[in-house]
Amino acid sequence: MADIQYQAPEDLAAASALLAGAGGKARILAGGTDLLVQMKFDVVEPTLLIDIKNIAETRTIAEEDGGFRVGAAVPGAELGEDAALAAAWPGVVEAAELIGSTQVQGRASLGGNLCNASPAADSVPAMIAAGAVARVIGPDGQRDVAVEDIATGPGKTSLASGEIVASIFLPKRPANSGDAYLRFIPRTEMDIAVVGVGISLSLDGDGVCTAARVGLGAVAPTALLVDAAADALIGSKLDEAAMDNLAAAVSAACSPIDDKRGTVEFRTDIAGVLARRVASIAFTRAGK
Repeated sequence: MADIQYQAPEDLAAASALLAGAGGKARILAGGTDLLVQMKFDVVEPTLLIDIKNIAETRTIAEEDGGFRVGAAVPGAELGEDAALAAAWPGVVEAAELIGSTQVQGRASLGGNLCNASPAADSVPAMIAAGAVARVIGPDGQRDVAVEDIATGPGKTSLASGEIVASIFLPKRPANSGDAYLRFIPRTEMDIAVVGVGISLSLDGDGVCTAARVGLGAVAPTALLVDAAADALIGSKLDEAAMDNLAAAVSAACSPIDDKRGTVEFRTDIAGVLARRVASIAFTRAGK
């Protein structure tokens, strides 16, 4: 491996300039839980590591417009310690807390999980369901991008040269709403998801679903926003017919691969089963 330089800038403009000037040979170091493993196995060979943890915006959780702005380098362990965030978006926090071991939780972040662009990332379907928006900073300024539009394929993102995800915005929680996330794993809690489903929904005073978002992971090249699955819930009280339609829509959206963790048929079927369970949890939370 070639010599590696390390820089820890204290503002996003400097970090962006370093990234843009490295000719594609730099990597952002947020938690490093994916990057350092990839470097160890020569999957990536950066010549420059840009540590963003000294940048205040990437390490804070702040209330904003009734929602929450979470810095891209805030570790998962800190998300669950923020009572207001955990109460507003329990599904997102629960998904983030599934990333790795207790030790990994002290480093792994929403921003890193998103930008690693793994189809099986746990936090991403939950963030998609929440309608989360990434704040992207780059040489041309600032832009906001829906979380579902960041990854373009396994290990690939829509970020341009010099662009960094600085934070994730979770919007204001609507009244009478709830979210949840579940995944299927083959063995232990530190396994990679075979399927992951996140759902956020809102109810009216009669318990009828008025809005919904469904995020689906590990069954396509990127995590998906499944509008047809949301449509199956809207207008219902999540009766059996609505749940059947939800499961069918989720399974129809799947285009997984066969690998040692699961077959195409298994993943497709489990996705529908998980969706029913997640919707039920979100519905219960929305009614509280």
